[in-house]
Parts: sequence; structure tokens; C-alpha cells
Amino acid sequence: MKKENHTFDIRPADRLQTVTEYYFSKKLKEIAQMNAEGLDIISLGIGSPDMPPSQETIDTLCTTAQRPDMHGYQPTIGILELRQAMADWYKRFYGVELDPATEIQPLIGSKEGILHVTLALVNPGDDVLVPNPGYPTYTSLNRLLGSNIIPYNLYEDKGWQPDFDELEAMDLSRVKIMWTNYPNMPTGANATMELYEKLVDFARRHSIVIVNDNPYSFILNDKPLSILNVPGAKDCSIEFNSMSKSHNMPGWRVGMLASNAQFVQWVVKVKSNIDSGTFRPMQLAAAQAYRNSDAWHEQMNRTIYRERRQWAEQIMHALGCTFNPDQVGMFLWGRIPDTYADVEELTERVLHEARVFITPGFIFGTNGARYIRISLCATEEKLKEALARIQNNITH
Repeated sequence: MKKENHTFDIRPADRLQTVTEYYFSKKLKEIAQMNAEGLDIISLGIGSPDMPPSQETIDTLCTTAQRPDMHGYQPTIGILELRQAMADWYKRFYGVELDPATEIQPLIGSKEGILHVTLALVNPGDDVLVPNPGYPTYTSLNRLLGSNIIPYNLYEDKGWQPDFDELEAMDLSRVKIMWTNYPNMPTGANATMELYEKLVDFARRHSIVIVNDNPYSFILNDKPLSILNVPGAKDCSIEFNSMSKSHNMPGWRVGMLASNAQFVQWVVKVKSNIDSGTFRPMQLAAAQAYRNSDAWHEQMNRTIYRERRQWAEQIMHALGCTFNPDQVGMFLWGRIPDTYADVEELTERVLHEARVFITPGFIFGTNGARYIRISLCATEEKLKEALARIQNNITH
């Protein structure tokens, strides 16, 4: 039988034209190739904690995973033990009361939450307010889902906080969501109760939902805050929190969403049609992690990161960059010298001449175009070595 040759013209969905491959996905492949060639790149780019969770957390996972009754499907809403642990943690550290039955939804990390909240609240063509600079996923996922992206400016001279006069001057009639992130990534700007009160007031007056992404509030931060501390915030706000940064569990993919019962139920309607609940031993181990001692948090999230931060500051000085010493979180954000035409001139030089990878700020938006970000997710030894390489190979 004669075979016919067919020419296939398979094209991707139009939505793929609205986004590119995630910057770190592309850059880490380049760095992996450089390492394969023996160049030994020190990565100070991505914010992936390099320390393990508490021993009690690991022991709980290992012990429960050996039980034969632990391997079935799990409820979309998460097991009660995890939701109760999340509520207890919010009460313990933020002073926020949450009903574990109706006001909490466990997530497979915050990226999943960004997807589900957008699907639950935003129709294609609706407007969403996205910070510039800000986490790129706020923009990319909303573009994939057909949202109309409206950037709002964060500037250094305003403490990287929204300019509410500028916001009020915008056409807000089609805005459904305003994405916020404090302590801010990438800038390290901290939240204040005054800022959260302004955001809640703004949201209530314009019928906008504030979605506050809050995974960094324990790192180098003496007073963690939640937008849900503001009276009435639950009516118009959703808050994400993640175990990735605060509990050294980025690969575990455990996070949470907190809000009013109606918003949570809308998200559950979306989530239940997309995935199933997380592996039960993982949920039990996460519940254990939420009970970590104050001493564990002090050691991991303050002492160790504080020592690393000192080396990151020396790297900034060696590169001639300026920065605000009051930053919190697991990164250091600095402005590059005016002698460089653009930030990639600096970061590519550091990568290829000093064999150190640091993140160029343009990936977070146009307002980050003259900034770099250094991750604290590297040992002191690696940070010291990175400093020595830069001092020996880079002049400014």
C-alpha cells in the first residue's frame, strides 16, 4: 500500500504569542552549559533556599509516607490538619483570625494561586493592575488568560510603594484585581500598616480585589505584617503565603490562600476542576513545619540571612552599586552606576568575566532597568568567593 506524504501545519495557541519563556528557565540552561564546560558559575540569581526544612518536618514526611493508608487521592480543599495549622500560624505570627474550614485554601505554591484567582475573578479583556517592577508571573499568567495588563509604577524615591494619586487618575472602571507584593520582590521594600490601610480603602471604593503576595515577611524582618490585619480587609483582599521561603521548602510546593469564605469557594470551584489535593504525607509534614519553634525561625530567617546579607552588601559596593540598607527579604536590590549603558552590560560582564550570575532588574519591569538583584540563597563561602572573583575581575 502506497503511503501518502502529508504536510502538517500545526500551530500553537495564539496565547503563546503573548509570553516568552521565563527568564530564569532560559538563563539557567545557559549557566548549566557553562558549568558543563567547567566554568564553575556561582549563582546568586534565583531565590531558592539552600537549607533544609526542620528535622521534624522531614521526619513527619518519611514516617507517614511509609503507611499504606496515605497514598490515595486527597481533597481539593486540603486536609483539616493542614488548614488548622495554617490558621494557627496566621494567629501566632500575624495576629489574624482565620476560619480553617472556610477562609483558607492550601495551594501547590503561589504560582498556582495566581492562575486560580485570575480564573475565578477576571474575564478575558478585564483589566488587572500589575506592579512595575514586580514578579513577572503576575504579568505572564494574566496575559495567557487574556487579561488586559495595566502596569502601575513603583519608584525608589517613593519607597517602592504605589502612588495613589497616580492610581486615582487612571480609568479603573474595568479593573478587577490589583496585584501587590510586600515585603516587595525584587526591591525589598517593607509593608506598613498605613500602606495596607490605603490599599484596602482604595479597593473598597473602586470595587477592586487586592491580591497581596506575602512569602517574604519572615526574612530579615522583625515585624511580619499581613494585609488581613486591616479591619474589613477580608471583604476585598486575598493574601498568598508560601512555605518556600519562610520554611525552606521551595521544592515541596506548599502554599496557602486566605480570604473571605466566598472568594475561597470561587477559587475552590476552579481548582477542583484542574487538580487534586497534595500527597497526604506532604500535607502532614507541612502542618508540622508550621509548628516550628521561634528559635528555628530566628536561626534560619534572621541569623543566617543576616550574615549572608553582609557579604551581598560588599558585592554591591564592589560593583559600584547603591542600595537602601533597610531592605528586607532574601534578596538585595541595588542601582547600577551611570557608567553602564544598561544593566545587562554589567550582569553579562560579571557572568562571563567573574563567573558569577546576578539577576538584571529589567526582567521585573521597565522601572527595574537600572538595577540588579542578588540572592541570599547561597552559603557564606559562595558569597565570599563571588566577592573575590568580582574584586579580581571587575572594575567600575
